[in-house]
Amino acid sequence: MANPLAVILGAGPGIGLAAALRFRREGFRVAMVARPGDDLKGFGRALDGGLVLGADLAEGVPTAAIEAWGGPPRVLVYNASAGAPGPAAELTPEQVMRDLQVNVAAALAGARWALPSMRGAGEGTLLFTGGGIGLKPQPGLASGSLGKAALRSLALSFAAELEPEGIHAATVTVRGFVQAGTALSPEAVAACFWDLHAQPRDRWERERVLPWDGPGT
Repeated sequence: MANPLAVILGAGPGIGLAAALRFRREGFRVAMVARPGDDLKGFGRALDGGLVLGADLAEGVPTAAIEAWGGPPRVLVYNASAGAPGPAAELTPEQVMRDLQVNVAAALAGARWALPSMRGAGEGTLLFTGGGIGLKPQPGLASGSLGKAALRSLALSFAAELEPEGIHAATVTVRGFVQAGTALSPEAVAACFWDLHAQPRDRWERERVLPWDGPGT
């Protein structure tokens, strides 16, 4: 039997690549979808044997190409985000809708693709990269704040609905800038994703807020 598949949507050189490498280290086959302009060849060398695709998630999730390569996923990590800069009073509805297509709609599309196989297996994990601006909006980041708040709501809705079916959904809310060598390094966030996936069912968390000081914080 082939090793299970982890899919990283919205993979870049930070959290996305770190998550891909962590799940590969834990024995998963890994497919990652990055922006077309990113260093896809470099990601491929780092992943060494995984699938790396370039796609604009605002235009759709390349589910057919992923499934043709590796089948349906056991784990889906959604790490994409978009946010037109500017205060709320100056945003246009068109800007917000474009950003929500990446921040929420593509996450929903990816999850809807993954869910039938997870339901059939009675197990699976959906993980979403949140942000502190989803809890506390910041000046000049109104669209991104809206997107992260909406993604958090989607993740928590999935968690409540899917837990009875054996499917774990959770969001990792990153409060601050991701930076190497800190508590918010890409590797630390990736370790959090793995920890949430590996949790026994009776200890499932729906949200982990980073920096994290332990249970109950």
